[in-house]
Amino acid sequence: MLEQHRFRNYFNEGRSKFQAIHNKVFWEEVLNHLLRRHNELMNFDEIRSRLHLHEEHYEGVRDVPLDNIVGSVGRYKDFTATFLPKNSKLRDRWSRVYALANSLEGPPPIELYKVGDAYFVRDGNHRVSVARQLRAKTIQAHVIELPTTVPLRPGMSELEMAAAEAYANFLDETGLSRSVPDHESIELTEPSRYHELMAYIFLHERVMEKLEGHAMTTEEATSDWYHTVYKPAIALIRKHDVMDLVKGHDNARTEGDLYLWLMNNLLDLRHQYGDAAPVKSFSGALTSYLEEEHVAVPEALRSESDETVVLTHTQAMDAVRKQRESHQDDDTSDTDSLIG
Repeated sequence: MLEQHRFRNYFNEGRSKFQAIHNKVFWEEVLNHLLRRHNELMNFDEIRSRLHLHEEHYEGVRDVPLDNIVGSVGRYKDFTATFLPKNSKLRDRWSRVYALANSLEGPPPIELYKVGDAYFVRDGNHRVSVARQLRAKTIQAHVIELPTTVPLRPGMSELEMAAAEAYANFLDETGLSRSVPDHESIELTEPSRYHELMAYIFLHERVMEKLEGHAMTTEEATSDWYHTVYKPAIALIRKHDVMDLVKGHDNARTEGDLYLWLMNNLLDLRHQYGDAAPVKSFSGALTSYLEEEHVAVPEALRSESDETVVLTHTQAMDAVRKQRESHQDDDTSDTDSLIG
């Protein structure tokens, strides 16, 4: 009886709080409309489609930061981006959840989808809304994860979301997730730059076909590019702490951006000077980059002896020719040794 009385009091308190929140939301919506400012939850089904998410698996029950819950499966239009209720018809249900949250029993765990570092409510939107109003930091939830290397974080701008979608398309077209399941995420700040990255992979595919003398699948070429071109370049960037050296500069905001700068720089020099290009390796291009940014170049970087980066069909044909000449020299030396 005492618990019922307590529940009724909190239910009425919840109704009063809901009305105050709803009035606040109304004026916030008016202001957001005038300023053309986005204040909505993310639509899980849209995100799932844009990022090509297919697999899912149950992660168990855990405490999830409320600030990381950014969207909903079906109720994304009923709440603001901070889970304030928009619709007056939600009042009674919201108030019951408020009363339950203040009871000895408490509400059951909610259900969430996890994508990257972001979470989406499958069941429990009102519980999230009430928990935020009670200033809780976390909420207990059953978590179902949709694995992806596409970066998704709370607070991403529309440009960042467009870049994430472009990366998902890149993964789908190149087959990187299938050919290298454990690959590191490749983040580019501009969505259109994934087309540049894809062009270098397709160029690598043609170069490899010239070197190997037979056709290759895009996935095979992508895997080879990732292990023999991209990863060594990133390893070099990290070895010499280049991202820390240029912190605060805008020319390369991610490692992926810097990789593309290096490739474009090497290709421009190759087109301009041919075999006489003054810079032919990633270490040389990194040195040029730091000099352009007026940053002191580490001596260890200047003394790197990495190989020339193959960028064109002509280089590929030269490599094939050198391979053949090398084999012929080896055959001759073998013959000479037998005669001698």
